[in-house]
Amino acid sequence: MDRLTSMAVYVKSVELGSFSAAADALAMSPQLVGKHVSVLEQHLGVRLLNRTTRQHSLTEAGRHFYERAKIILAEVEAAESFAEQARAVPRGRLKINAPVTFGVNALAPRLPVFLKHYPEVSVELTLSNRLVDLIDEGYDAVFRVGELAESGLKAKTLAPYRLIACAAPSYLLTAPPLNEPEDLLGHECLIFTHTSLRTQWVFAGPKGRVTVPVTGRLLLDSGEALISATLAGFGIAMQPAELVGPHIEAGRLAVVLREYSVPTRPLHVVYAPDKRITPKLRSFLDFAITVFGEDNFV
Repeated sequence: MDRLTSMAVYVKSVELGSFSAAADALAMSPQLVGKHVSVLEQHLGVRLLNRTTRQHSLTEAGRHFYERAKIILAEVEAAESFAEQARAVPRGRLKINAPVTFGVNALAPRLPVFLKHYPEVSVELTLSNRLVDLIDEGYDAVFRVGELAESGLKAKTLAPYRLIACAAPSYLLTAPPLNEPEDLLGHECLIFTHTSLRTQWVFAGPKGRVTVPVTGRLLLDSGEALISATLAGFGIAMQPAELVGPHIEAGRLAVVLREYSVPTRPLHVVYAPDKRITPKLRSFLDFAITVFGEDNFV
């Protein structure tokens, strides 16, 4: 007899209190239920049940075996369910949220590749710099930059988010010297109003970590708008690499304080802690790790 089947029959008979009740639930004869239990006892070399004509009671060994058998059967069911879902074709609508700059410059340009690979999946992407509630607002997955607060959500770690301090060459031609992070105190800084970038910029250099308080006359809640002002030569900005990189490569912006690096910020994709992830969500999480994982996302 199959040992897992015998374990399932044994667990059912314990939970229902008799062979006859287990037989009704499993659509088999009471004699076959008893045979499954006997086979287990012979294999284990211990008595699991003390039997009478109408009922049975657990031995100490039977109680321990019952607790372990329940765990094993649950794991087998979960493994089979996972394999079944892995075979399923991803389909349906995914509701995704991401910070604006990351969504516009990194995520949205890559989504067509995902959608071409999974023709039965559609994506509703919303971009917002506020902290959305994944559960209450019905999102399947949310990208978050920065340290994660305790929330009970599950998360996949992606490549760290890189920031770059930069300015237009026209600004640097007439601006005061900028050799140390502290020199920013005498410069016009363009302020991004979300996260700690509103009040301070952090650098790492030869003497270790340096935190500089920043102020500015122009405060914006959009990275794209902030970079437009930077390109116009108004001041110095600190923004994500995927936003400023093309402008730096084209010579429209220049990196400042090159001897200092800006510490990276964690980037995660978070999702609800359900035991069974739908095929559409699993496919998207795999896509996010492939595209934005440590080895690929620059």
